[in-house]
Amino acid sequence: MDIAIIGLGRMGSTIAGRLLDTGNKVVVWNRTRAKTEALSEQGAHPCYHLHDLPALLTEPRIVWIMLPAGKPTEKALLKLADILGPGDIIIDGGNSRYMDDPIRSQTLEEKGINYLDIGVSGGVWGREKGFCLMVGGSPQTFGIVEPILKDLAPADGYMFCGSHGAGHFVKMIHNGIEYGMMQSYAEGFALLEHSPFGDDLDFSSLSHLWNQGSVIRSWLLELAEKGFTNDPKLEQVLPFVDDSGEGRWTVEHAINSETPAPVLTLALMERFRSRQENSFADRLLATLRNQFGGHPMQLKKDD
Repeated sequence: MDIAIIGLGRMGSTIAGRLLDTGNKVVVWNRTRAKTEALSEQGAHPCYHLHDLPALLTEPRIVWIMLPAGKPTEKALLKLADILGPGDIIIDGGNSRYMDDPIRSQTLEEKGINYLDIGVSGGVWGREKGFCLMVGGSPQTFGIVEPILKDLAPADGYMFCGSHGAGHFVKMIHNGIEYGMMQSYAEGFALLEHSPFGDDLDFSSLSHLWNQGSVIRSWLLELAEKGFTNDPKLEQVLPFVDDSGEGRWTVEHAINSETPAPVLTLALMERFRSRQENSFADRLLATLRNQFGGHPMQLKKDD
């Protein structure tokens, strides 16, 4: 099938590459020409101006946006709404907020343009392993793009989740679970590191061991094994953990729906904590212990 990929970052370029590998005609556009040209060398059709897209695709034209959530995606949607026509399909595969999807769908529907929100998981390994795809929208539009989803996903690797917003919502919860799983691995290996056996344990080998029939085996442990192989004690890594926003939205949904989610919430809080080099809260804790119990404080030394 014909499809255009808008945005060639880590995920967009990998999606384009897998679609090329499976025999699709792929048109690519990126804000910077270098990434477009790199994909064109692999067989993609370059597009340097969005208004040229309609002439490069057969109808119904399918355009997949893989841009950062927020203004970049909204700006692209507005441009495409003016460029594309009735029957065409726009897919947002980024980490957009699910509440935006019904509004987008209604706006595009007024011009006869169909819309799907697709949560995408698989990271930079997706070209080789395939992507897990969570789809929201109409069943009819899903049916049109299903051949593309089959090419992108491994066996049983895509699912129609429901109406507009369902794809991004399911992906949001997926990422919240991911936060919790990552945090549990992080805490477990920290306990091993800070133990009488920490100096002798090979964490790469241990990660491999736990993936052999253990109840905690996972792809994340496979990635941990790779990470420990490259840097056994993670000495080259700064303790700063970012977030893409979906963990926050998951916690907001937990609050709004009054659904207990303590593990996912604490995992998000730990990411915030990782960014504080000189925590005000910890300084206050030390001060209070000193005030009520006379416990000693460690004070800064004068330069």
